[in-house]
Amino acid sequence: MLRNGTYQYNLPVDYHNIQQMAVAGDMMEDFVVIFRDMMGRYLDIGEDMNVPDDFTQKEMQTGLWWRHLVAGGIAGAVSRTCTAPLDRVKVFLQVQTCRMGISECMKILLKEGGFRSMWRGNGINVLKIAPETALKFAAYEQMKRLIRGSDTTRQMTIAERFYAGAAAGGISQTIIYPMEVLKTRLALRKTGQYAGIGDAAVKIFKHEGARSFYRGYVPNMLGILPYAGIDLAVYETLKRRYIASHDNNEQPSFLVLLACGSTSSALGQLCSYPLALVRTRLQAQSAETISGQIRKTQIPMKSSDAHSGEETMVGLFRKIVRQEGLTGLYRGITPNFLKVLPAVSISYVVYEYSSRALGIKMS
Repeated sequence: MLRNGTYQYNLPVDYHNIQQMAVAGDMMEDFVVIFRDMMGRYLDIGEDMNVPDDFTQKEMQTGLWWRHLVAGGIAGAVSRTCTAPLDRVKVFLQVQTCRMGISECMKILLKEGGFRSMWRGNGINVLKIAPETALKFAAYEQMKRLIRGSDTTRQMTIAERFYAGAAAGGISQTIIYPMEVLKTRLALRKTGQYAGIGDAAVKIFKHEGARSFYRGYVPNMLGILPYAGIDLAVYETLKRRYIASHDNNEQPSFLVLLACGSTSSALGQLCSYPLALVRTRLQAQSAETISGQIRKTQIPMKSSDAHSGEETMVGLFRKIVRQEGLTGLYRGITPNFLKVLPAVSISYVVYEYSSRALGIKMS
């Protein structure tokens, strides 16, 4: 995206070194763009805003596009499975209304359900990769056609790709969002509460109605744009500041680009995380919770207030700030950040080996 947009810095260039600079710069920038994309996939909000890959006409005709998508799906499934315990800890901490450490949370979960319980909710988290990827890809291709109009060969600008990616992410999220709600409910369930994904869906529909499958939908959609906008803006600002403060011929080093990418993703996550927390709490609300009864259907929250009758996004925001303070909006953010590095590393390795197995030549 950044290379195609060709940001102009209006700085003189040493043409003797331009080829070496272009090769080194492209390699480093490619890695950092991919790194930021991967961070977005495994942070709590961000994966919905990732702009889908652009494939050439040749890649579409030869079937290379579906190999890339399959390799990405395999990598996502393996990395999510490996980091599922941290993801469950994050979800559990997000619904707590009193302060709780990671070790205390782990003890509660292990005592209640044993070691295998740490992977509750991972099955549907992996299953939703395929439909989400397919829907996002199809919607993105359709949005590109609408934006380009009759000129199908025109190169899209960064803003156009951003809007197309946002629309594609919104469409795919709207369709698969019930699976997100099921993932949260399954991650928080008590032993024996549900026999499986199908049983959970039937029971929720029977006792709470179809609307329960879209609890938290509004904060989920609202959290996508702030993350993506802040991520891209901060990254470009930091990079341009660095270039402006150094010699004209000096390109940002790999570590500088990596630092810019990590900082921008982290700031985007910090700004959008409260919406992710509110989304999770709304998803976790059951019929008993909403009607003001004591929470009995899921693992109990460590709370000084066992009753909760506020089911709106704004009402929940106010209640959290009033009772828990601003720090209450960031519960669970530590395990959320802890899972990023192993998830990205595992995903890189699995994607490379999957690509080789599918006959994709990696440059």
